[in-house]
Amino acid sequence: MIPTEDASARKREIEEKLKQEQETLSFIRENLEKSDQLTKGMVSILSSFESRLMQLENSIIPVHKQTENLQRLQENVDKTLSCMDHVISYYHVAKDTDRIIREGPTGRLDEYLSCIAKIQKAVEYFQDNNPDSPELNTVKARFEKGKELLEAEFRSLLTRYSKPVPPILILDAISVDEELEVQEEVVLEHLPEAVLQDIICIAGWLVEYGRNQDFMNVYFQIRSNQLDRSIKGLKDHFRKNSASSGILYSPAVQAKRKETPTKKAPKRPGKDDVLDIEIDSYIHCISAFVKLAQSEYALLTEIIPEHHQKKTFDSLIQEALDNLMLEGDNIVSAARRAIMRHDYSAVLTIFPILRHLKMNKSEFDSTLQGTAASTKNKLPTLITSMETIGAKALEEFADSIKNDPDKEYNMPKDGTVHELTSNAILFLQQLLDFHETAGAMLASQETSSSASSYTSEFNKRLLSAYICKVLGNLQLNLLSKSKVYEDSALSAIFLHNNYNYILKSLEKSELIQLVTVTQKRAETSYRELIEQQIDTYQRSWLKVTEHLTDRNMPVFQPGTKVRSYYVAQTC
Repeated sequence: MIPTEDASARKREIEEKLKQEQETLSFIRENLEKSDQLTKGMVSILSSFESRLMQLENSIIPVHKQTENLQRLQENVDKTLSCMDHVISYYHVAKDTDRIIREGPTGRLDEYLSCIAKIQKAVEYFQDNNPDSPELNTVKARFEKGKELLEAEFRSLLTRYSKPVPPILILDAISVDEELEVQEEVVLEHLPEAVLQDIICIAGWLVEYGRNQDFMNVYFQIRSNQLDRSIKGLKDHFRKNSASSGILYSPAVQAKRKETPTKKAPKRPGKDDVLDIEIDSYIHCISAFVKLAQSEYALLTEIIPEHHQKKTFDSLIQEALDNLMLEGDNIVSAARRAIMRHDYSAVLTIFPILRHLKMNKSEFDSTLQGTAASTKNKLPTLITSMETIGAKALEEFADSIKNDPDKEYNMPKDGTVHELTSNAILFLQQLLDFHETAGAMLASQETSSSASSYTSEFNKRLLSAYICKVLGNLQLNLLSKSKVYEDSALSAIFLHNNYNYILKSLEKSELIQLVTVTQKRAETSYRELIEQQIDTYQRSWLKVTEHLTDRNMPVFQPGTKVRSYYVAQTC
């Protein structure tokens, strides 16, 4: 059994805990009641706030809508005023731009173009909104006036600043220094940079807004004239200086050449002993045309629209090109007249020109790429004419050697070298300087299938055959001329001297190498001919030598004088 004291203590402990729990429960209940009261108060406040917000919203929304409408009205008013100002400005454009348009664009191109832009916008406005308005005619007239002045400024700038390229500068541009690996390119500046930019700007405006292509005609006419004047100036400069001082290039180029005394002279077409001043001048003008045309095309591409560039360039170069081709035709005509006079050496002037034209044909064709077929065919036509007349001269020269008449008064009295021989050899030696051109010239007249290749070896064989033909004709003619002499010894001397002259001339020059291409024994044949004439000459002395033999010699006594014996015999 549990003692009574322990039970009492246990009971008191339980009662105390129960009391504490009851107090805690009472506290919780009180707090719950307070919380409920607070919740009810908060709900009441929120309900009141919501009600007030709804009232405020109902009051603000109409005000907001009114304000929004007022703002929209304000914006519309501002836009209307702005549009009115803008429209009114169109009515004032003619007056506002009158002074600047009348004074023109000179010196203030940007400001002028800005005024033109305003006028253009006014024209567009009146066309769209009020096409019957008198203001439309006013601004249209002002726009056309402005465009005319721009075109006039374009012409004025081109005319004022386009100058012929100085001849010295052209010669520097076309000169070639063979010892320089990288050639120094000479820049040809046709227009000052500031002027060029103004011209480009005006051209761009005329294309985009002016809708006028007349300025392109103005451009090619002015630049064509300057191109032609540049070439004519070069020709005049060349004629004046080449025959006297010979200093054709600029001081800078001359100084550069003085610094390198071992350097070769700049490559010059042709040789002085073949070319006269006119021919040399023409060759330089051909090179100058190519260089100037390339420079003109580079300038043109900056100013003329791309789809008009080739046509404008074609028109631009016509005058200068036609003059060059006409001069070339005159050279061909002069050669034709020389052939009629049998002056075949004069025809040799065609050879350096033809060589130069063919050497530069690829660059010429490249420069004229895109031009009309009639333009591109002008140089090939001239080349064909020169080849034809040159080939005719060669053939007629060979025939003239064969058919040169046997006239006694024209024969050397002492059997020395005949003029025909020296002239023929001189002609062939001069021809040797242009052997490639002459070979191609002969090949151009061939109709065989082998001629279609026009290889260098084929041309060389043709020229070799031609030289052999001339030498053969010369040999036959000399043989015929030798019969004019009644004395066989003199005839042999004549043939010996001429054959020997031919052989020595062939050996001294490179003609012998050309001859042996088709005639391997040419040198041996001439030596045999020379020996034959020596034998013939020696046989003519047989009658004399027979009297000098021991059998026919008189017997002399010692001390007998030959004169006394001769006198005795004659008595």
